[in-house]
Amino acid sequence: MVKIGIVGGTGYTGVELLRLLAAHEQAEVVAITSRAENGRRVDELFPNLRGHYALAFSEPEVETLAACDVVFFATPHNVAMNLVPQLLAEGTRVIDLSADYRLKDAALWSRWYGEPHASPEYLEEAVYGLPEVNRAKIADARLVACPGCYPTSVQLGLIPLVARRLVDPAHLIASAASGVSGAGRQAKIDNLLSEVSDSFKAYGVAGHRHLPEIEQGLAAVAGQPVGVTFVPHLLPAIRGIHATLFAQLLAEPEDLQTLYESWYADEPFVDVLPRGVFPQTRTVRGANRCQLAVTVPQGRGTVVVMSTIDNLVKGASGQAVQNMNIMLDLPETMGLQQVGLLP
Repeated sequence: MVKIGIVGGTGYTGVELLRLLAAHEQAEVVAITSRAENGRRVDELFPNLRGHYALAFSEPEVETLAACDVVFFATPHNVAMNLVPQLLAEGTRVIDLSADYRLKDAALWSRWYGEPHASPEYLEEAVYGLPEVNRAKIADARLVACPGCYPTSVQLGLIPLVARRLVDPAHLIASAASGVSGAGRQAKIDNLLSEVSDSFKAYGVAGHRHLPEIEQGLAAVAGQPVGVTFVPHLLPAIRGIHATLFAQLLAEPEDLQTLYESWYADEPFVDVLPRGVFPQTRTVRGANRCQLAVTVPQGRGTVVVMSTIDNLVKGASGQAVQNMNIMLDLPETMGLQQVGLLP
């Protein structure tokens, strides 16, 4: 069995990791940390895990975590970057679900996150954990930076177009909406039921921290700089992301449906829907799956791609487990074959 540690086990991505790993045939969670809940049983805080875990939360001690084969960081930014160097020095492999190692440029990271990076020497080594792009690098990685939820949905939707240079890379548009769980498990007035229910709003319009990650990933695939106008929105729902993506075709398009189907034909967690069928957030709820649809409305030269994921699964914890499977040479789908929840 693979011994797993989780730093930051009380947030939504932490408990989602626990849910997924409970069904994993080769994973055993042996340490889960929380300073605030130190000593409290996991199944007391999360009763859905009763019968699956007898663990209690503990302090994040390097000695305990270093005894694990893989450590997940399910923490806000600026936590992993202070502990990861010590774990790597002990030979422990790390999957970071926060933003600490996603950007390669330390100055760019500091500009968006408002503080110096504590371990910039590891930014270049960290492998960006989008399996559909970096599977071979992930397999050998010591440190994987798990992509953000919005960047996962946007990149998977646009990659075939920018990689084939079929669209204007300087004028890409992503209008995306996320469920409230994307904001994390903390008390904020903006996230109260009475504030969110029966409403729909944009936020981060002037600049969202996921923008440089999206542009970095698409530029790497395109082999040239890209420009993305990214506007996130808040859905009156708990889970799910729906991204509607727009790009200007550079020439009369080939059969884009065939392009997308062939591009993702061997990807276990990307589902290109039949022509004329469009994705919904509810059909990927609870599943490590991205559903895509592509169309050129009225044949006017603007390609529209629709992309849906569960922000907590393919957008976070499920993708992290997918990365773990690749790193450990396990079947990539192990522990991740849950069917989406309907209704």
